[in-house]
Amino acid sequence: MSAQYDSENLIGGNSSSDSGGKQLVTIRLGNQMIGLPIEKVHDVFFPSNFTPVPLSVEQIAGVLNLRGRIVTIIDLSIIMGLTAVNEEIGERPAVGVICANESYGLLTDTLGEVVTLGDDLFEPNPVNLDPSWAQLSLGTYRLENELLVVLDIDALIETLMKKEAA
Repeated sequence: MSAQYDSENLIGGNSSSDSGGKQLVTIRLGNQMIGLPIEKVHDVFFPSNFTPVPLSVEQIAGVLNLRGRIVTIIDLSIIMGLTAVNEEIGERPAVGVICANESYGLLTDTLGEVVTLGDDLFEPNPVNLDPSWAQLSLGTYRLENELLVVLDIDALIETLMKKEAA
């Protein structure tokens, strides 16, 4: 099962430059809300029938063939140091992203919605944000009831590939 994200049609055709804000696909890991820049999101799907990769780092759950593309499945809960709400990987949704012409699926607990947040609400990482999170974050949005951390997908993949190469 898969759903394609088309950033021009999700929110009434508004792009982030027209609205003066940033469009983010929201996900949850544990109780933490995380935002993914919509321009990095390709699709969402529930990974099934994926193949574990021998001798890979634990953050890589496996690979699968998704509509003719080889997709590396990355377990965000391990990278972010959180316990997954659902231990069954096949029942966890993944957000498909492309980085350096490679396809990745970021396993998450739940999918949220696409939101547009004003640039005036964007803040740099708080000084008390865990250092491992801070290196993977573009910044934060302080929402009414919680903090939304914006994930730097390029930094996440680059950090993971350095671990894989080591």
